[in-house]
Amino acid sequence: MTVSARLLLVPALLLALAGCGGSGGAATGDTLSVAMQFPPRSAYAFDADDGALLMTLGVAETLTTVDAEARPAPSLATAWEQTPDARTWRFTLRDGVTFHDGTPLTADAVVTALSYISSVSAPPRAVRDIGFTAVADGPLAVLIGTSAPDPVLPLRMSSGNLGILAPAAYAGGGQPNVVRTGTGPYALTTVNGADSAVLERNDTYWGTRPGARTVTIRYVTDPQSRALALQSGDVQFAEGLPDASVAQLRSAGARVTGYPAARTVELLLNQAAKPFSDLRVRQAVTAAIDRPALAARVLGGAATPAADLFGSAVPWGSATAAAGADPDRARQLLTAAGYGPSSPLTVRLWTFPNRPEMPLLATAIQAMLAQAGITVKITVGEYSAQEPKVLAGEFDMFLNSRSYLSDFADATSVLTSDYTCKGSYNIDHYCSAEFDELVGTLAGISDVTERQKVFTRAATMLTDDAVGVMIVHPHNTAGENGTRGFVPDPLSVRPVLPQLTPAG
Repeated sequence: MTVSARLLLVPALLLALAGCGGSGGAATGDTLSVAMQFPPRSAYAFDADDGALLMTLGVAETLTTVDAEARPAPSLATAWEQTPDARTWRFTLRDGVTFHDGTPLTADAVVTALSYISSVSAPPRAVRDIGFTAVADGPLAVLIGTSAPDPVLPLRMSSGNLGILAPAAYAGGGQPNVVRTGTGPYALTTVNGADSAVLERNDTYWGTRPGARTVTIRYVTDPQSRALALQSGDVQFAEGLPDASVAQLRSAGARVTGYPAARTVELLLNQAAKPFSDLRVRQAVTAAIDRPALAARVLGGAATPAADLFGSAVPWGSATAAAGADPDRARQLLTAAGYGPSSPLTVRLWTFPNRPEMPLLATAIQAMLAQAGITVKITVGEYSAQEPKVLAGEFDMFLNSRSYLSDFADATSVLTSDYTCKGSYNIDHYCSAEFDELVGTLAGISDVTERQKVFTRAATMLTDDAVGVMIVHPHNTAGENGTRGFVPDPLSVRPVLPQLTPAG
């Protein structure tokens, strides 16, 4: 089932509101103004994850992209194949593509771009520690190699960190120049630090041209300010809108869409020590938490109750929302584990305020666990101070928010780092030889569908072993007030701004 089909089957995920434009929201001619949630982290540096932002804006493009089933799809490369030695893939480039500065896309240009990003002091995770190399194989083909066979290299090449810029971008040494050096439907023409930028339509673009000739981007970090700008018509598109503003935006004629994000809020339980080394206690906590109530009441419907690690944002996740709480079963499990009125259970719950919903969820979880006889003491502190302690196992419960597709549309990285015995981010301190063996099979599976079956099995195993409690999957939001054309993309791969057309 496609991601789009899942959206149709889960109406609660869609917050599309009545109205398709407002009196104050019309764009001027073919010019748009937009409010984006996240500004560039480091002057549009690809190795600082700004490449993903440039891809969202429609400025830079990668060799591959991803379709709705999270399979690699053509972009600047039209075809790819693995060579007999299994450590090299040959990518055939799209003919007739030109960079914004007028130079042609060639194999040598691609090699220059990929060699730069793989040689920086801290290469992006998508190519880190894999022995990544790129050499030209004629004018329109590139051989990309790794030190060991890599079954997901075509998916890796969709990472926003691996965007291809014109050779002139790298000529000055240091950080590449991103102004008028991409291949996308928009050229970046003006950069005003982390405050704003201007895009101009690329009229020689190889694909579908965008609807607006010029787009002014404002980076607005405050969600309420983004909502007010959209409501007033000061901008015609905004992302990351606060739930409390949705009704007011509706009354102003804006159209707001909510859709699944590849993110999970998880209550991590320290299995390295009592009480959570006992499966019955972990199961009791799971049974005591009413995840539908947390999604609907605490988060105002801006999330889906989590039935597994992944959820409906990806093809391999569960599209079924979690069931409600069962306090009676929770108390029975606690009694079987030796806890009750004469031996009450008290645990510590840590979380952080960086995401404002986390303390709210923690307080609600505290109340739910109290109904089952578990006393919870909450500490809200800075994540940077908490992380070393939770990794060292010096905690009981930790409420975390985790993006599980931070690099490209494959779950191997998060399954390995978060849940294998030697995982670098294994906060639960979960260790299962059977789970490690299952994840280990991914090294030899190149078929994307078969890999996704392994992801599903791994998520089921985590649920069966009560490895933390998957609480909710938050939604992304976007609003239009004077534009049309936005299509939700739970995988966050499709360029957003080129979709938009002035509604006038």
